[in-house]
Amino acid sequence: MPHSLNSRHAVYAGSFDPVSLGHQDIISRGSRMFEKLTVGVGINPDKRPLFTPQERVDLLKKSLTSFANVEVMSFEGLAVDFVRRCKAGVMLRGLRTLSDIEAEFSMTLANRALAPEIETVFLMASERYTHISSTLIKQVAMFGTNADQVREPLEAFVPREVIAAVRAKFVK
Repeated sequence: MPHSLNSRHAVYAGSFDPVSLGHQDIISRGSRMFEKLTVGVGINPDKRPLFTPQERVDLLKKSLTSFANVEVMSFEGLAVDFVRRCKAGVMLRGLRTLSDIEAEFSMTLANRALAPEIETVFLMASERYTHISSTLIKQVAMFGTNADQVREPLEAFVPREVIAAVRAKFVK
């Protein structure tokens, strides 16, 4: 690995639209494995996100205050280019399902061709979070609430600090 990249610094890139408990779990575990972890909020012009890039950065920062070695930034372009700009030597990726493994395998081969100096490290999602997706979170926010509920249904999917912001996107 070139000396300019730090193998004790990892980047966890994604859309985080919104940040979920699964993302938070990968970040928590990654922050214990690496001296520094940069969470990169990717801007994909082909997607129509629920939150703006700045809102996603703010929600992540709000939900990650207990992690002293974690920073959050947004980026455009290829994730490997962002990793290089951060001078990190590792790209951290989370895996939930077999279909994730297939997609991540292809992406890792492409990233390795583009940036062979950057290693990719995979963390399996904790079992209790493998079912969480942004689509599920949005469906629960849209349809999963009634006056008789004792507990906020989104608590099972997103950090508490994010619930109000997600709810606000679905106020009619």
